[in-house]
Amino acid sequence: MLQLALAQVRVHARRFIAVGIAVMLGVAFLSATLMVGATTNASLGESIGASYAEADLVVSGEDAVPVPTGVLDALARVDGLDVVHGLERAYGQITTGTTTSFAVLTATAPDRLEPAVVTSGSYPSQPDEVALDEASAARLKVVPGDVLALEPGGMVTAAGSDAASSDLLVTGLIEPSADPRLTGGMQVLAAESVIRELNGGETIMENVQLALDPAADTGAVALKISSVLGGTSADGTGDLVVRTAQEQTLADVARLSGGGNALTLILLAFAAVAVLVAGLVISNTFSVLVAQRTRELALLRCIGADRGQIRSSVLVEAAIVGLVASVLGALLAVGVMAGLVGLARQTDFGSFAVLAVPASAVLVGIAVGLSITLLAALLPARAATRVAPLAALRPSDPVAVRSRSGRVRLTVGVVILISGAALLTVGALTASLLTAVPGGALSFLGVVLLAPFFVPVSVAVVGRMARPLGVPGVLAAVNAVRNPARTTASSAALMVGVTLVTMVMVGGQSARSTFDAELDRNYAVDLEVSGIGASSVLMPGTTTATAAPDDLTSILLGIDGVRSVVELTPVMLARKDGGSLVYAADPAALERVLRSEGTELTDGMVLAPEGWTDEEVVLDAGDGPSTLPVVATDAAFFVPIISTATAERLGGTPPDALAAYLAGPVPGDQHPAAETLASFVGSSFWLGLDAGMDAGAVRDLQSRIVDATGVSEYQVSGAALERVAFNDIIDVMLLIVTGLLAVAVLIALIGVANTLSLSVLERRRENSLLRALGLTRGQLRGMLAVEAVLIAGVAALLGSILGVLYGWLGTQSALGGIADVSVSVPLGQLAAVLGVAVAAGLLASVLPARRAARLSPVAGLATE
Repeated sequence: MLQLALAQVRVHARRFIAVGIAVMLGVAFLSATLMVGATTNASLGESIGASYAEADLVVSGEDAVPVPTGVLDALARVDGLDVVHGLERAYGQITTGTTTSFAVLTATAPDRLEPAVVTSGSYPSQPDEVALDEASAARLKVVPGDVLALEPGGMVTAAGSDAASSDLLVTGLIEPSADPRLTGGMQVLAAESVIRELNGGETIMENVQLALDPAADTGAVALKISSVLGGTSADGTGDLVVRTAQEQTLADVARLSGGGNALTLILLAFAAVAVLVAGLVISNTFSVLVAQRTRELALLRCIGADRGQIRSSVLVEAAIVGLVASVLGALLAVGVMAGLVGLARQTDFGSFAVLAVPASAVLVGIAVGLSITLLAALLPARAATRVAPLAALRPSDPVAVRSRSGRVRLTVGVVILISGAALLTVGALTASLLTAVPGGALSFLGVVLLAPFFVPVSVAVVGRMARPLGVPGVLAAVNAVRNPARTTASSAALMVGVTLVTMVMVGGQSARSTFDAELDRNYAVDLEVSGIGASSVLMPGTTTATAAPDDLTSILLGIDGVRSVVELTPVMLARKDGGSLVYAADPAALERVLRSEGTELTDGMVLAPEGWTDEEVVLDAGDGPSTLPVVATDAAFFVPIISTATAERLGGTPPDALAAYLAGPVPGDQHPAAETLASFVGSSFWLGLDAGMDAGAVRDLQSRIVDATGVSEYQVSGAALERVAFNDIIDVMLLIVTGLLAVAVLIALIGVANTLSLSVLERRRENSLLRALGLTRGQLRGMLAVEAVLIAGVAALLGSILGVLYGWLGTQSALGGIADVSVSVPLGQLAAVLGVAVAAGLLASVLPARRAARLSPVAGLATE
């Protein structure tokens, strides 16, 4: 029977192409997913390991806690150590001209432990010398010999700054480190004294790196160090761990990746979908092949083959196809990952990427591919053993409700569907994703089990719409449900993929609508420009006030896209929650900016945020405490506001209240009575934007506001920018998830094409008879095209309906606990999915229709 199986695969190889492609894509997805985790860890290890490249042992604190300075004294008592170096880092900014860059400064190390490689100039050897990474130096046009100035407080600027500074000489350039903890900013090597000055005079060691004597045994020295550190832990060394450089690298990788493989688990879920769909395609294909070979199998039974040999023959065929396709899938995964790593290495953030192909990823992929092929072929193989020796060539019987297997399938499917639907409903009502996910999976399994009872009926109903197409349409509608089991298998595979794609689309659109509604409710205005004219008392990261133009309102109104502007000036404090700032604004201008209708500011009242539930509040005014009624808005991101007329009537903030709010005395060179909150906090400007601005227009508007006012980007905030950020995240997630699910949809469409191809082979004599009776080649091609459209279109339609339902309940489960879910169905996207399914069905019919049309009626009728 082995020779028979090999002969079948060799002679009818074309029939197994679809199975091979389905298995290959599923295995490629699975193996690539397993390689993602290994590649990520290898890449991180390669980059992080560069920091310990010269160390033999590393002493570090648990959970990245700094190593106490007492450890250095303790290590001095350990024999076998040649060099001991505590790694110290600090952070600052480097400014050259108008360009400011974030900088990570690392203390220089002894020659034996220094991982940095000098590419130009010389290594810094004096306290006033530094070295920069060559990439940042090229960007900022810094060369060896230039002088930088280090400001007190950690600000590094170009020499010549007005602030007191000490000059630092750039002696050399170094290769940029691939350590992700150092990327994103300028990498600077500096003396320990410079690092400690930035850290407020403290010695903060991330770890201690050790170089051993050449004759020392690493394991023995590590034990001595552990003993010494354990004995000194009571003196403040804390929980310390001694590791080799490789062990420390692995520990850092685990910490940076969260100690888990969340990304791998997510990708595995999509890979499971692809493998499931591939299994449906495989099962359907072998069912058709067994039906086509009924006469052949009966003949084998007549000449002595028993049931076991027949079953083994079918399974061997499946094993051969599955093994070859799985190996090709694993090779495809390696190629795809190599390409992705190659692309990543061309970017700045992925230059340290390294391809890792663990044997487990390849072996697991091949094992799963072979297993799913054999499992999917079990039922067809079992069906093959039921062929009686004198059975005639006929397709397998469909699952009927009245048959024993039909009743069992119906009962099990209904129970699973009801149970899953109940769990999913509970999860949606209680906003519990942990309950909804298993409920959704169970209910969908029930839908798949019940598919034979509603898919053929659905195809038949929709098939009536093809009758106006004439004879090809009528024949296509009949042929589409002629073998319900085959139609169900093909449709179910595509229905799974379309359901998941639609679910993601509805979920994403609903999440977008929900977040938009929450932003509209919580943010009263589109944009806010804050901190205009604020002094450094409340802004410790700056040394001078943010300059405010004389007429900033007019400047902002002159920016294209800004519809209205209102200025909010902090004028006094409210006795609430330890002291809350109260702003003054013009009521008419405020009304033009606020998005919420029915919110009005009048004299003698406080317009307050959503959380202010008190009916009145006491204000510390210049003329004494004053009590005003409170009207709370629906916005959470709001500030207490009074009218400018009310502010003038009550007077400014008294000096003692101002000093208390600042948590200290007002600066001595400024008279308290002459100071106002505006001089310390700064004014804010609320902006109303033109309707219909897209994400690009909002970002461009933010840049133009920054240029016009001189503020930093973080000082421009509001609902418009939040909406852009949320939509960007949702768009990226939709793109990624849809791309991953596209693999499953592609496999399902291959199944549709395979069903048509095998159907053409099975109906060869029938099609030839139709041709002999007058059916033209064009009508034959049209019949097969309509048949493909019916199968794909109905599957896509059912999948869209299920996807909308699952998307709605899933969104309610995920977001119901934090927001009022606003369900939104992207009709345009769903129409596109249906259009793609119909187009794919037409495309799938091209080759089978061409093959059927090329066969002459005489040759087809002569075939036995």
